[in-house]
Amino acid sequence: MLMKYLPVLILPLLVAGCSTTITNLTPQLQTRKADNLYPVAVALDSTQQTLLWETIRPRVVVDNTSYALQPTPFMTNRWEGLMPVPASEDTVRYQYQFDYDYNAMGGPKPANLLSPQYTLRIVPQPESNNQSQ
Repeated sequence: MLMKYLPVLILPLLVAGCSTTITNLTPQLQTRKADNLYPVAVALDSTQQTLLWETIRPRVVVDNTSYALQPTPFMTNRWEGLMPVPASEDTVRYQYQFDYDYNAMGGPKPANLLSPQYTLRIVPQPESNNQSQ
């Protein structure tokens, strides 16, 4: 009888044992830039034993267009890149996507993770006070 329910009893342990966290390291507010490119950064933490870290291909997705992210120097789980925002926009919604492979029966299999959606607000450059007194 126990053998019949053993897979059901083990399933919560397996699910709880594989947690993955995507952390947005990008400030929610940035000053307008002349080139309209804004830095983004993200961290990925996972306890998934089968994840093949060397296969991770992170991207930032804006309006169905994705931009590749590069590894952050000296870090194994962080990536950074530039995200374009049109000069006419003062907010942009974006999310991160991680494509990767994991070990499975029969060889590596592809998978992906998608972060929640984030919002970046662009504020005008502060006006410099050039008036002499």
